[in-house]
Amino acid sequence: MTIKNILAYLIIASLTFAVGYGLRPQPAPSSQSAQEIREHGHSFTSPLLECDQSEGVYRELRPFLDRMKKTVERELATGAATHVSVYYRDLNNGPWFGIHEEERFSPASLLKVPILISVLKKAEIEPGTLEKSLTVTQFTDDNVGTLYPPERTVAQGQTYTIDQLLHFMITFSDNNAKDLLVQALDAKIVESVFNDLGIRVPDATTPQDFMTVKDNAGFFRILYNATYLSREMSERALAYLATSQFTVGLVAGVPAGMVVSHKFGQRTLPDHAAQLHDCGIVYYPGHPYLLCVMTRGKTGTALAPVIRDISKQVYEEVDAQARAQTPNP
Repeated sequence: MTIKNILAYLIIASLTFAVGYGLRPQPAPSSQSAQEIREHGHSFTSPLLECDQSEGVYRELRPFLDRMKKTVERELATGAATHVSVYYRDLNNGPWFGIHEEERFSPASLLKVPILISVLKKAEIEPGTLEKSLTVTQFTDDNVGTLYPPERTVAQGQTYTIDQLLHFMITFSDNNAKDLLVQALDAKIVESVFNDLGIRVPDATTPQDFMTVKDNAGFFRILYNATYLSREMSERALAYLATSQFTVGLVAGVPAGMVVSHKFGQRTLPDHAAQLHDCGIVYYPGHPYLLCVMTRGKTGTALAPVIRDISKQVYEEVDAQARAQTPNP
């Protein structure tokens, strides 16, 4: 594996997919569940300190798999999407469910999250990395043809710090910033992020569809738990992700002002098949949750409302149950 092969795959993945279908929902957790002890006082992370089997210590939000299955079936029936996969996890104590969670998709720009993790891992090993500068010398606009082009992008001949490039890559989903960062990365660091999570390292021979909603959700879990990067770098990563300018997916389904650390991915093929995904953490007060939605359909513009509607349904369920748990004054 070389950094050249990884870059080749990531560039191809930005421009140019098809698989089977199945429903394998995760059974609802039992009344006895793992009680997680976490360190508080951080803006975006909640470092996991201990996990113990206990009962009745924390009243979990009830799983709402059946209701969400109906929502997904309704979205599929409209024809707006041909495939929809959902992964939800309560980040307090971990109950989760999946709908078509073993369906494989092309992650597209969701791969910018492990690239972000890789850069920050390098910054841990080599202090000062984020202050180093890179100049855009060989320029091919990798944003051409994207359905949701970045509002801002790096410019040819300009010099940026690594920190600035991460901002462009995550906030605006700028493919040109991503290309520059990948070229500057050590391939072993990129490989280790994928291998440590048990995910295939992408290269030029990787199928277009190779990641599931659960795979992508894993990147956000390790950031929230601060179990892979340091607490400082995990906080930094989720802070970058909270600035994403993509607002027609998960963000559109929650109230204005709700903090969401997330990343979207988009893909369109010459035969007009489209994929659109959005994955991240919704910081509902007291009940943060992880939601990942991956979709496939005829047009990307029709897929954004599908993600929005699922996000809205999940938020309303979490909100209703959280309110029901709050004692009356």
